[in-house]
Amino acid sequence: MAALPALPRRAAPLRGAELQEAAAVAAPDCRGTGLVAKGARGGRVPPITGLLSLAARRGRGPERRSPFPSPLLPPRGMKLTKAQYDEIAQFLGHVQPTRQSLRKLKEKFPSQSQSTLLSIFSQEYQKQIKRTHAKHHTAEAIETYYQRYLNGVVKNAAAPVLLELANEVDFAPSLMARIVLERFLQEKEQAIPSKTLINSMLRDPSQIPDGVLANQVYQCTVNDCCYGPLVDCIKHAIGHEHEVLLREMLLEKNLSFIAEDQLRAKGYDKTPDFILEVPVAVEGHIIHWIESKASFGDESSHQAYLQDQFWSYWNRFGPGLVIYWYGFIEELDCHRERGILLKDCFPTDIVTLRHSMAQR
Repeated sequence: MAALPALPRRAAPLRGAELQEAAAVAAPDCRGTGLVAKGARGGRVPPITGLLSLAARRGRGPERRSPFPSPLLPPRGMKLTKAQYDEIAQFLGHVQPTRQSLRKLKEKFPSQSQSTLLSIFSQEYQKQIKRTHAKHHTAEAIETYYQRYLNGVVKNAAAPVLLELANEVDFAPSLMARIVLERFLQEKEQAIPSKTLINSMLRDPSQIPDGVLANQVYQCTVNDCCYGPLVDCIKHAIGHEHEVLLREMLLEKNLSFIAEDQLRAKGYDKTPDFILEVPVAVEGHIIHWIESKASFGDESSHQAYLQDQFWSYWNRFGPGLVIYWYGFIEELDCHRERGILLKDCFPTDIVTLRHSMAQR
């Protein structure tokens, strides 16, 4: 394998107008809104809640009808062999989770779908964070991070102290912001703050009773491309849009279905996105339900889905179809005979009961 290109140890933090531009990239509907709220001590902190609410509107409510095809919803993902996936994962193991690294990834694998690479990029980073999560949450580490933050802002309150600290120790900026914010509130209130309060302040840093820390938290949230409330909201909105897209495709095919919200209203706890009232055949396999996944299907996530969701669906509703819109590892599609079919797009060769009767 060719030598990896040299990359800087840490990404250059965004400042001023660059922060606003980064937020617009993360949530395109926010572009040009000029959302700004006053923080504590006279600081001006862009409210993440404004960005979140606008991003969430991308896929909320029955009136939202995604154009087909939509730029956020690729009509087809990409299947990779295990060897191809391992090569991408190995490359990601040598770079930091920054926008600059993502561009390097696209340059390294130009033949792969950009949406597929982005999904793998995010998932591999989350695995890394889970492996190292514990060491960042020891009492010693928390106190070290907090004191370094205090010392840093004393020297220069405008510098992205928390962001640079997160990059230095290879930890997600949003998670670093959470650690320091919780430690700050614990010292201020002389009590452990609730998760509800922490989450609320991370979503809207203008609630933080310290203008300097509020801006530090905002910088971390905007610069984190894999974690944080802004990323979570965008992922949720994109996932919802894929469900809307799938619903539209089912309607175009005149297939009768029951949606997940209807099933939950009937008392079902674990349900797929859509139950077909009349089963269909796809590539010679009978399908009773369809599940939409707006992600890449790698081995770890697919195995978790099988255990927590897919086999439960199979036990209750029979064989079904899972659509990984951003592709999956080909070797994982090994349960077809047992009743779980994988696709990276909506199937075009659906055989309905009406078609079968017409052929007789």
